[in-house]
Amino acid sequence: MSSTVPKSSNIFWHDCPVGKTDRQKLLKQKGCVVWITGLSGSGKSTLACTLGRELHTRGKLAYVLDGDNLRHGLNKDLGFKAEDRAENIRRVGEVAKLFADAGLVCIASLISPYRRDRESCRALLSDSSFIEVFLNMSLELCEARDPKGLYKLARAGKIKGKVCMMLGV
Repeated sequence: MSSTVPKSSNIFWHDCPVGKTDRQKLLKQKGCVVWITGLSGSGKSTLACTLGRELHTRGKLAYVLDGDNLRHGLNKDLGFKAEDRAENIRRVGEVAKLFADAGLVCIASLISPYRRDRESCRALLSDSSFIEVFLNMSLELCEARDPKGLYKLARAGKIKGKVCMMLGV
């Protein structure tokens, strides 16, 4: 995704008197990002929501950023070409950083197939604040679950190219 609007050179960071440490003390927790990745149908959203519920039960403030949900709003202008996928991950990484800076446990659940995109998100935070979880489920299990019907479409030849590669078919 490219923009025809030139980047502004007169934008400056504005520090506020209440910082990350202040927010963490108030919430009595350290903000971080738990980045869950894996094939479509591997259980990313299920794990993210279960983790979010468990943290809530334990009195911890968490928020789930689900890749599909974000494509209904923040990322609805993006497609699935490599550059759009990279921008999708970049935007989610920036939002996740804001949540972590606010002192929340941010649980990001996205396919995020490219290591370089995940590493860019990791670079936004200190390493101890970014936890990457890869759900290493078999292709057979993911295809059997197929909640979006993507594997069926790929097998029928209706999805081609890199999408099939990312699905593993």
